[in-house]
Amino acid sequence: MQKIHFIGIGGIGISALARFLKEQDFKISGSDIKESKITKELEKEGINIKIPHHKDNVKDVDLVVYSAAIKEDNEELISAKKQNITTLSRKEALPMILKDKRVFAVAGAHGKSTTSSILASLIEASVIIGAVLKESGTNMLYKESENLIFEADESDSSFLNSNPYLAIVTNVEAEHLDHYGNDLSKLYKAYEDFLRLSKIQVINAEDEFLSSLNLNNAKKLYPSKDITNIYMKVENFKPKTYFTLKDLGEFSVFGMGEHVAMDAALAILAASEFINIEELKTKLLKYQGIKKRFDILFANENMALIDDYGHHPTEIKTTLKAASEYARLAGYKKIIAIFEPHRYTRLSANIEYFSEVLANVDELYILPVYAAGEAKIEINMQKYFPKAKFIKEIKREESAIYLDDELIENGLVIGFGAGDISTKLRGKYV
Repeated sequence: MQKIHFIGIGGIGISALARFLKEQDFKISGSDIKESKITKELEKEGINIKIPHHKDNVKDVDLVVYSAAIKEDNEELISAKKQNITTLSRKEALPMILKDKRVFAVAGAHGKSTTSSILASLIEASVIIGAVLKESGTNMLYKESENLIFEADESDSSFLNSNPYLAIVTNVEAEHLDHYGNDLSKLYKAYEDFLRLSKIQVINAEDEFLSSLNLNNAKKLYPSKDITNIYMKVENFKPKTYFTLKDLGEFSVFGMGEHVAMDAALAILAASEFINIEELKTKLLKYQGIKKRFDILFANENMALIDDYGHHPTEIKTTLKAASEYARLAGYKKIIAIFEPHRYTRLSANIEYFSEVLANVDELYILPVYAAGEAKIEINMQKYFPKAKFIKEIKREESAIYLDDELIENGLVIGFGAGDISTKLRGKYV
């Protein structure tokens, strides 16, 4: 039995790979800098976890796989190399992990987790995604099937190693340019190469870049004309979006907003290559959303508390539109946003856009920047967010929340961020 050690195993993407290989009868161990909900879960699943990193953690293993967050000076990585153990980055390990599968790879700047998870409800397949499916409570599902749904990552160009049989691209935006030498044309080239690796392509053809590609056989979605009759309902505080797709009839999907309809439409077009439409309509009803994506932590007639991963202004703008509709349908009188900026570089580069999209909420609270290891950049937050209240902490009660010492118990409260705001919003109510 081959033994594989994962450095940085607590990450949402790399933990899914570890779980997948465990199901394939590899002996898996892992380590991380600190304990987390994911590392605790992995331990319960029988994976040997070591906290924190230490050179002695790498013993008697055949292969070391390390996450993108791990630097060259990591003592476990150095120890593995001294022992002549093969070391692969997550990106480099993908061909080995995905090689025998018919991979349905989903990429894009926004919506790829949602599109991947909707596709997972439509096709019988193993699933490896960077989010937690609410139906199963995990980021990895293992099925005895040649099919594998994979959330493909453009941030380090690892999607080029995902061996796609079918490739979906939701949209393309100028993110993660540091990896591409701050050259937008290199990012575009990577997306085009990713699509051309696949036998079947499904794209949002109204995206400016994607519409420019000469993909003669691609299945193209034109959201403004192909998705019609969109309306939303809130049923027992659960959001539902209804829409008609082309001439295929009406569909209903869990979630709120036109962007959810678009993500679902892309997944439906992909799955329709293999499954008839009436069956897809039924299967779509099983989808229950993903954690941290318009994730309703609790709701009653007075208040809803929602956790959302949105950390780029485009995502926040789209989600706030959905939140406004949810508040209208559920009868909440105001929208309160809690924003935890993620990375100084992203905040600095998009500060005016963040200011614009958050200007229209009724109340805005801002937490300290979640640096994610970056050096501090001085930003005059008061200038860009003059009406915001700057807070230090969140304390969650079951049906109320304290922002510093201020009690919030009315309205739609939505938290945005990719740092630890999700943990703060949940408190002990995980």
